Amino acid sequence: MFLHTAGIISFLASFKFLEEWETEISSSFGGHYQFLTIIGLALALCTFTVGLIADITLSPSLFQAKNYLAVCSTPLEVLISILFWGLCAIDKDLVFPPDSELSFLPNFGFHAAPGLFLTLDLLLFSPPWTIDGFATVALSQTIAFLYWFWVEYCYTQNGWYPYPIFDILNTWQRAALFAFSAFLMTGSTMLLKWLYGKANGLEHFQAEAIGVLTTARAKAE
Repeated sequence: MFLHTAGIISFLASFKFLEEWETEISSSFGGHYQFLTIIGLALALCTFTVGLIADITLSPSLFQAKNYLAVCSTPLEVLISILFWGLCAIDKDLVFPPDSELSFLPNFGFHAAPGLFLTLDLLLFSPPWTIDGFATVALSQTIAFLYWFWVEYCYTQNGWYPYPIFDILNTWQRAALFAFSAFLMTGSTMLLKWLYGKANGLEHFQAEAIGVLTTARAKAE
């Protein structure tokens, strides 16, 4: 309950920051939900809110619902953290629109805290994930390409992309980027599954995760 409450406070603080942060994007079609970061943050908030209600009511159905949501939100937030901090290490102008760069604390709240909270919830307070390799790949590809379609639709309404990197890439390069992101999300799911097995002494979880990653790498090569 403490972890879920702390996470909800953090996520709401980030949304409050958004309400007070006036930019061109905030008044455009799709608003801040053009950013994968904000979609992930909303999903993380939904996951922890259901989790907190389950803590209070001790409802098995709500606990199960929280765990289903976490299968989507936790790997997605890990992916967001990897992509954001990785691209920032290369060039911050790839992810920040002009005059929209954030200071460290808001950046941490948007791009690190959700992944940390959700990962702690998974490793310490959640039952084992039952999602298999095929379902992981299908879920990752579905999320990646749904977001791509959403971004392209917003582009038709606004005439610009939320992330500068999308303007640099042509259509096929953007498709490759989203396909790579789906692969990374699959990898983050299996990494989380491996960590869960390591933290909770479930060796078959570690073996399954390694097997899926090995197969995915072989297909990619």
